[in-house]
Amino acid sequence: MLYLIGLGLGDAKDITVKGLEIVRRCSRVYLEAYTSILTVGKEVLEEFYGRKLILADREEVEQEADNILKDADICDVAFLVVGDPFGATTHSDLILRATKLGISYRVIHNASIMNAVGCCGLQLYKFGETVSIVFWTDTWRPESFFDKVKKNRQNGMHTLCLLDIKVKEQSLENLIKGRKIYEPPRYMSVNQAARQLLEIVQNQRVQGEEPGEDSMNLVESHSWKAEKSEQSLLLCIARENSFEFESRQVRRLADILHRE
Repeated sequence: MLYLIGLGLGDAKDITVKGLEIVRRCSRVYLEAYTSILTVGKEVLEEFYGRKLILADREEVEQEADNILKDADICDVAFLVVGDPFGATTHSDLILRATKLGISYRVIHNASIMNAVGCCGLQLYKFGETVSIVFWTDTWRPESFFDKVKKNRQNGMHTLCLLDIKVKEQSLENLIKGRKIYEPPRYMSVNQAARQLLEIVQNQRVQGEEPGEDSMNLVESHSWKAEKSEQSLLLCIARENSFEFESRQVRRLADILHRE
């Protein structure tokens, strides 16, 4: 049996009782280590679970999934995911592979940012499509997600923007040359996300595509004029499991660049 187990958003103790019981009886336990992070390290999890964990990076999960599924038809294998297995990310490919091999699976759900964002006071029913803001490079600067933000606002809905993380990533040069050299981990800050958003705003002005009524104004109800766009309000959330007031602040978009 393959078990996909959500770990929640806090520390080692956020795992469910059901999930913990399964972890302690599995033959192998993998910890997915590239779509999100916990506030504690692998060693703390191992001490609390009473089990050794095998780190599973993007390469292993996406290209060497057969290693994870090996013998899962005759023994129990756990695959641990920060948050919920189907929350801010998806591991449906692993389930499809297991099904093709005749391996049974079971999902143990947990809290994810998709529901924990309710801690900010905004109604979950009022959120539209979730978007991701990725790190830009010199040659890749996608802006397509911005249209979804505008559409949500036009429909009177909030937008949850997930900020990019890069863990055990290769540079394009090393990837092409097949060199197993990895870049240092990077985690997008609110400051970086705001800078990219503001650049998209400026690009649309230059292209004569200045957004119309309420397109980017996430909080205020008046029309978004050119001189007001940088004054749009955003709710910034970090370390949501700690429930610190400082982690949930309403800031104007332009001010974020000076108050990280």
